[in-house]
Amino acid sequence: MSVAGALLQAQTTRFEQVDPLLPAAAAPPDGDVLTAALPDGERVAGVVVRNRYEAGTAPTLWSSREAWELHPLLGATGGAGMEALLRELHRVLERGAPGADSACLVTWPSRDAEASKPLLAHGFAPLSSMAVCVGRPTPGAGAELAVRLASERDLDVALELELAELAYSALVGAAVARPDARAVKRAALARHLEQGDPVWVAEREGVPVGLAHCRLVDADPGSVTATRLPAGRWGYVNCVSVRPEARGTGVGRSLMAVAHRELARLGAIGTFLYYNPPNPLASVFWPRQGYRPLWTIWEVRPAGALR
Repeated sequence: MSVAGALLQAQTTRFEQVDPLLPAAAAPPDGDVLTAALPDGERVAGVVVRNRYEAGTAPTLWSSREAWELHPLLGATGGAGMEALLRELHRVLERGAPGADSACLVTWPSRDAEASKPLLAHGFAPLSSMAVCVGRPTPGAGAELAVRLASERDLDVALELELAELAYSALVGAAVARPDARAVKRAALARHLEQGDPVWVAEREGVPVGLAHCRLVDADPGSVTATRLPAGRWGYVNCVSVRPEARGTGVGRSLMAVAHRELARLGAIGTFLYYNPPNPLASVFWPRQGYRPLWTIWEVRPAGALR
């Protein structure tokens, strides 16, 4: 067995011990290979992928324009292996001269606490969590609301709600409120509505007060989704937004009660989403809805701030 194969096998075993919901460790994508040695001579590896996002593209609303993403192969070495690999990554980035609109990312199992210490020590912040809900979701709030599927005619209403969510998330997480956000969001939302993705609008006395934008995703073998989730069909909760004046009145709970029920009816074995732990609203709301972190996206912005 190759060194990479042995590391991958040992990492899968460690993932099983850390969190039984994690899928098997996936082979990293193509990129620049890093290796590092531990004091006892054991070696770890990783792959660094450098992504550049053009202006006007959707990823620029949740990412820096230039991102270095590390895909670690630590085997069973835990925090010691992460520490060794991050030291090597620091040397690489010192030669790369990252700009101001840049980031360095590591996505790692949320329950692997041993890896958290070196990530924090090197300047990473847990900016985003990929959270899952596989049990029985909490019931709705019983608020006097009408929740209905959105149509293409609701584009303008849905756009304003999503832009409000983006503006708030940019204050407390990974989102970036760029000058072209309205045009980028409008094009993406129009496409999702046109292809029939489930988007629900909550109305109180005929006035839109909230939105839940979802879709169905299949974690098929070989897919990117399968590297993060167990095999099967999942509901993805892309965006939930409630008007500021309606927060705390049960709008979000009512929207998610409908979304959970309908996504399950369409064959979803569970649901997942991304939220920002520093967000004082999301970090309370989503655990109450039955979600718990599966993966944490650790970031340093700008990438040159990596220690």
